[in-house]
Amino acid sequence: MDVTQFFDEGLSRAVLSKPREESPYTRVTVKPVLIDEELRYQFEYVQGAQATHANLLPGEAAPALAQLVERDFRQALIQTPEHDYQVLDGVKVLRRPPTAKPIELAHDRRKRYLIPEGTPVPFLVELGVMTSDGKVRAQRYDKFRQVNRFLELVDDAVPHLPQGRRLRVVDFGSGKSYLTFALHHLLVELRGLDVEIVGLDLKEDVIARCEALARALDYERLRFEVGDIALYDEVDSADLVVSLHACDTATDAALEKAVRWGAEVILAAPCCQHELLGQISDESLRPLLRHGILKERFASLVTDAARAELLERAGYDVQVLEFVDLEHTAKNLLIRAVKSGQSRSDEAYDDFKQRLGIDPYLERALEVK
Repeated sequence: MDVTQFFDEGLSRAVLSKPREESPYTRVTVKPVLIDEELRYQFEYVQGAQATHANLLPGEAAPALAQLVERDFRQALIQTPEHDYQVLDGVKVLRRPPTAKPIELAHDRRKRYLIPEGTPVPFLVELGVMTSDGKVRAQRYDKFRQVNRFLELVDDAVPHLPQGRRLRVVDFGSGKSYLTFALHHLLVELRGLDVEIVGLDLKEDVIARCEALARALDYERLRFEVGDIALYDEVDSADLVVSLHACDTATDAALEKAVRWGAEVILAAPCCQHELLGQISDESLRPLLRHGILKERFASLVTDAARAELLERAGYDVQVLEFVDLEHTAKNLLIRAVKSGQSRSDEAYDDFKQRLGIDPYLERALEVK
């Protein structure tokens, strides 16, 4: 059974009763809650006199509810601000006028976002994140959160961009370009800046779809091109360079380009960092490095620490921040660098590098000594 419509309407409450013989539960209720200011759906599973709880992400809640309705219960009352639904035997659905009282949860959550819920944004509608009336689809709520988190990180850096002229933005490894379109929305629609944005990726079919969408939305200053980060030479300067989840040393190639171009702001979310994995060697760390998964995670942290140090040597103030990732991977860090013009040389980095036996790509590319 497709229950996403209930979540798309803003599910207020669900009560599942009349359990089937094989059901482990006598009753289940579902309601939205905020945990650490993020939307969850709280499932209360009643087994006789005992109750247990699970707080699920929107993308997890829909399939969990569907399974309960189809497998465990003969009756469900599902309430949204628009309708009451009575589901019988997991198949028959009766729709009635709403009886649930309005909840303030959605309002409290919306006001924190640069892109609020309830107001349709054309690119999010076209990409299937929102419905035509601005409701966030339950299965895409994580993407909605990711887009807004990204915009918060960019918006904090907007004051550091040049004023009074057209800005050039390059997005390396733009992929399906949710965040490239979001960049355009923030800088052009919300901040009213004169911006030219280029999205670059190796996949021709993906670039063709993104370019077609940009033209359909009449985004004149947004274009997409097929190209390799390391070989890209269509521009000789940029104000903001973005590289999200470019694999391994492709992130370093993007960082090098950004530094060479004199970018005022750099945003990079690294991915698949393998370069230093085979280089790291330190006998005192053998208890850590002897375990493959621990060594891999350690190598990723070492890689990002080296990148941050090298960017500071190149004249940037650097922060390493948590970045919400739709795919829920451990690779959720974002390097945000703002040009300061003051190069910082720290002997601690040289000791760090020598101790671990590493020779980072970015250092060689920038010829930082």
